[in-house]
Amino acid sequence: MQKKKDKFFEKIVKKNYNDELEEVLEKKYFAENVKSTLLSMLYRIEAAYKDYEQVKQNVESKEEFIQNIIDIIEKNCEDIKLVRPNSEESKMLGKKTFSVEKNKKRIICYPIERKLLYAIAKIGKNSKIIKSEYFLIDKTLSDLINTGNNINMVEPLRDFNGYSWTTISREIESIEHNLIYQNLRILIGYSFLDNWIKNQEFIIDYLELFQTRLEEKYGEKNAKDWLELLKKISILLEIKFDNKAKKKMIEIKKEIDKKTEEVQDNQNFVKQVAAEKKELTQEIKKIDETVNNKQMLQEEYLKRNESLPLEKKIFSVRILSQMMEKEREEKIKQLEHLNYLLIPKNFVVYKKELKEKAKYLDLLEVDNAKQIKETMLKLQKSFLTCFVMKIQQTHIKQDIIKLLYEFRYYCLLPYEVDKTVIEEKTLQKSVKEVGMALFQKAQKEKVIESIVENKDLEYAILKHIFTVRIIRLEDLYIKLTKEKDKFYLQLFDEDVFEEKIEIPEIKDLNKKELQIRLNKKIKLFL
Repeated sequence: MQKKKDKFFEKIVKKNYNDELEEVLEKKYFAENVKSTLLSMLYRIEAAYKDYEQVKQNVESKEEFIQNIIDIIEKNCEDIKLVRPNSEESKMLGKKTFSVEKNKKRIICYPIERKLLYAIAKIGKNSKIIKSEYFLIDKTLSDLINTGNNINMVEPLRDFNGYSWTTISREIESIEHNLIYQNLRILIGYSFLDNWIKNQEFIIDYLELFQTRLEEKYGEKNAKDWLELLKKISILLEIKFDNKAKKKMIEIKKEIDKKTEEVQDNQNFVKQVAAEKKELTQEIKKIDETVNNKQMLQEEYLKRNESLPLEKKIFSVRILSQMMEKEREEKIKQLEHLNYLLIPKNFVVYKKELKEKAKYLDLLEVDNAKQIKETMLKLQKSFLTCFVMKIQQTHIKQDIIKLLYEFRYYCLLPYEVDKTVIEEKTLQKSVKEVGMALFQKAQKEKVIESIVENKDLEYAILKHIFTVRIIRLEDLYIKLTKEKDKFYLQLFDEDVFEEKIEIPEIKDLNKKELQIRLNKKIKLFL
């Protein structure tokens, strides 16, 4: 009852987001062109969001979406500068279209609204949303999800204009990141992702919670397969797009390879550990002696400062003492780790951990483009397997309609620059299985008409609703026509016709096979 009252209240007292943004902008020292661009951007989002929400279904409300943008501008943006291409100021961008400096809360961008919105989305993110205990993927998976969310935030502005829906794949910053993020959104919902991305602390292990949610919805095996592919593709994409991260991984790999080699000879490894323990013990003893002796501490202070540049010099002997205490704590941790490794069962675990780490780092040595292509394909097939389960678990009419929208949206996502998911030949068998399962469920629950008795033929006709960009599927009409020996399908919204589509699968059609007449306008949704 309270929720109904809240919604009723929202309808009566609607926020004027332009006024709210203007209030925020009054406190900022932005140039007038920046303020006008931000207001224009917000106006366009407001005008387009209804269609965006209709097409995708599983998204936050317009109020939540716009409020998020305003909050980021208020809390995370102290300086926004718009620069014209080829101007003196644009040189600071180099080949990029925008620059984000989170530590300075500064954005420099070309005067392109979608690029500015992307930069705003990026500056509002936590760099890491995965716990550091997850080797390598703490960064790569954080970057994958954050980048996908940045692209997702630009979509209402990029693809919708208040009366049509068009996706220009070349305007998407990364087709792979976008497709994977939309997979995640469809599988577990925008709300879970939103909470994960906005999480400021690591009290909740969202990766573990994500795995649990996947297992609950799609079974242990599907969850394990999908998560493993997700981890792998996050590393492959990091290598592709971030050269600095790649160089760092190469250094980590050298270290892991060295440790892996060391543990092959158990006796030699024990000797090395014993030697390291002895060295650490001596270093700890030396720190204790220095910290507890004023003269030695003063000598250490002078010695260290001699070799340091001015900006890095140690401020006082007291500060040095604190630094050495921290160094001591770190060495004690290292010593404890070595003692841990000398216990046989722990040594076995350590070897397994090294092997697991090496598995991920070995991706540095593969053909990156080939591996991305193969892993993306496996990921989509795994996603489609989960989508079938989602269909099987859905029985409410309105929820089935949402699934039709979600699957239509998924089919029209760019898979590559020049093709959508439904156009990708290697996925057509899996897409067909999902489409047929969805149509059968929709017909069983009286959501859509049954067109013909032959289900393969029916899919050949109805699959085209997954390629049409009419905003409201419930307004969809279809018409089958025959010209000479060829059959055609027309899909249209009221009296606006789409292009005729030939259906070559219809051959020697007779009255018994048809449940509808030719040349008849049929409303598909019941």
